[in-house]
Amino acid sequence: MHRLDPDIRRDLAHLLYSSMPLVGTIAVAAVVIGSVMSWVAHDPGYAAITVALLVIGALRVVKLRMFAARFDRLDHDAIIRWERLYSLGAAAFGLSIGALSARAFQIGDGPGIWMCFGLSMAFCVGIVSRVSPWIVMTSSAVLLIPTVIACLMQPEPVYRMGAGMVVLFWITLRGTSYRLTAAFTERIMAEQALARQALRDFLTGLPNRAAFIAALGRCDRPVAIIAVDLDGFKLVNDRFGHQAGDELLCQVGARLQDCLGEAGLAARFGGDEFMLLLPAAGRDAALALAQAAVTALSRPFTLAGTRVQIGASAGVLVAGDRRADTEALLDRVDRALYAAKRAGGQRWCWADEHMAVAVACTASSAAPTLALADEQHA
Repeated sequence: MHRLDPDIRRDLAHLLYSSMPLVGTIAVAAVVIGSVMSWVAHDPGYAAITVALLVIGALRVVKLRMFAARFDRLDHDAIIRWERLYSLGAAAFGLSIGALSARAFQIGDGPGIWMCFGLSMAFCVGIVSRVSPWIVMTSSAVLLIPTVIACLMQPEPVYRMGAGMVVLFWITLRGTSYRLTAAFTERIMAEQALARQALRDFLTGLPNRAAFIAALGRCDRPVAIIAVDLDGFKLVNDRFGHQAGDELLCQVGARLQDCLGEAGLAARFGGDEFMLLLPAAGRDAALALAQAAVTALSRPFTLAGTRVQIGASAGVLVAGDRRADTEALLDRVDRALYAAKRAGGQRWCWADEHMAVAVACTASSAAPTLALADEQHA
């Protein structure tokens, strides 16, 4: 698991710790069996091991609950630490069961041997479903080694045969664990691919509306939101066909992403409408981005060897209120965008967050220049 993608490892760790019913059941079963063996045999060794099982089992349950409460806030390094912690707990519990089994052999407790054997198999079957091969192999090894040693110390040949069967079982367990891990990893990768597709525009590869809204919800304020709509896109579709229009949209998406660089997010909302998100941005940064976007989209595009020139309009909003509703923000910036289009296109309009007024700025294909226009919201 050390070379896994962090997101896949995170999901596997979640599976690892989603075993509360299993861990609780095996802990209770081990304590009950140990208590019965102690009471029947009146053996202090059984009693000491049973106390260890009780303590370790309780700690494992507590850790499972702590992990569930903190999972959403854990980074990659913390996930690795919790994975190792799970391994230590599972190994300690397995070693205690192995010690109980070895003690049964030591004092010649036939019924106790059979009860420990059943408990060991239950633990191994449960742990193999936790999908981490190195945890499975470590925990099952410290569980089974005491039993193998105890079998080899018995004078009867049948016990030595039993020790060989236990080793064979451990080898089989190893193969099963690796196959299960591969199956779970493939399933997680498929689920992540589907999730990515659900948040991506199929044509441009940019994030879609849902991804943009989710990113906006995660942003600290202030944040700049810029709505961009193409001027003249329908003419390109009518003259050159939808295939050329699709290629144009892909090139537009690439230019908008270039304008943002690594600082923000460009998304396609549908048709020829795009949205830009710039975190931790004030009015100056928002204006600079709007100017860059409108200017970049005014430069000619090449479609199948033909140079095509279109324009773009933009609505600009800087949101500073953390309590502002996301849909309300999108509505404001959308109103500003269409104010710019009604004013003739090739310009951007400010959408004030608190007042129903937009100030329009006209952009030429060479250099943007400022003009004023008031747009009253309906």
